[in-house]
Amino acid sequence: MGAVYLQALLERIEGGAFRIAGAVDPVPERCPQLARLNEMGIPITPDLESFYRRHKAEFAIVSSPIQFHTAQTCLALGRGSHVLCEKPIAAAIQDARRMAQVCDWADRWLAIGYQWSFSPAVQALKADIIRGLFGRPIRYKCLYLWPRDDAYYGRNDWAGKKRDRAGAWVLDSPANNAMAHDLHNMFYVLGSDIPLSAVPVEVEAELYRAYDIENFDTAAVRGRTASGVEFLFLLSHASRADRGPVFHFEFEKGAVFCEGRNTDIKARLADGSLKTYGCPDQEPMKKLWDCLGSVRTGAPPVCGPEAAMSQTLCLNGMQDSMPEIVDVPRDLLVREGSPGRGRIRVEGLDEIFERGYASAKLPSDLAVPWARRGRKIDLRNYDRFPSL
Repeated sequence: MGAVYLQALLERIEGGAFRIAGAVDPVPERCPQLARLNEMGIPITPDLESFYRRHKAEFAIVSSPIQFHTAQTCLALGRGSHVLCEKPIAAAIQDARRMAQVCDWADRWLAIGYQWSFSPAVQALKADIIRGLFGRPIRYKCLYLWPRDDAYYGRNDWAGKKRDRAGAWVLDSPANNAMAHDLHNMFYVLGSDIPLSAVPVEVEAELYRAYDIENFDTAAVRGRTASGVEFLFLLSHASRADRGPVFHFEFEKGAVFCEGRNTDIKARLADGSLKTYGCPDQEPMKKLWDCLGSVRTGAPPVCGPEAAMSQTLCLNGMQDSMPEIVDVPRDLLVREGSPGRGRIRVEGLDEIFERGYASAKLPSDLAVPWARRGRKIDLRNYDRFPSL
């Protein structure tokens, strides 16, 4: 993602609206744009401390592994930079709250890079929900099947881990990485104001593992928000199909739905009319340009720490609900593909999750033989992970 941000900046730098004050990378030789940065005379330092020792910036982009988000963001805020930090905000809720506190202390804003939140489609939908177009929200459910291979889990030394080598929380999983967007979006669209999200107050999760990793690659989670909205999320990296995110949001006066990452969000109103909001993945770099605009205007971005913390709170509750990950029975694991690029799928998983999505049930509710029910976790006074 760091290379993606840098490429987007380089494509527009000739316009003169901004300049790149520096780049920070402990291994810059891996950067595909390194030659261009050297030609432009942009200083490259191995860490943030080295950069701020000699330079300054109004705006910093933190695109680094999850376990470094808190320290790097707080350092940049403390040195006078507004910050766009990639998702998720942090691995543990106490770290996310610390980041919000540093924002207040430093009088700088922090944006979290959930690109759907910055999209015109989601902003228009959220505005309609806030003004009551659909009435009271009842249930939000989402299904996301996204197969990953051995290379995905071998791409670094923290993929699929609960902690890194230094002992820092990572909690890398579909719900805290590739599909964190979708868990966040459940709460974001229900926020009572644009910069806010609904807050989960109860969660129960079933966490499963098909790959030889520490944390989970497959999960089912159910919970409710402070206003009583039920949510359900079924997700896996060990499925047969690539399907999703598919979601259905039930209201008393209609429903909102989407059938995949390249499709439009639509709403069916009580009178039978259809409203189309557009594809939320259409402008993934809008978050960057909006944040640059916020540097100029001083207006806080639409997705800050208060909005992003609901995903972290829910994720922490999920991990506490089932601290010991359940291994899927080996006789249900099907290995496909060549060594190093092969992948694992769980026989029958797609059908189980499709049934669960249709009926708003967890695998244990469906009497799946290998399913295990997690503990219900009360999140109302949850202030630290792990809580157990």
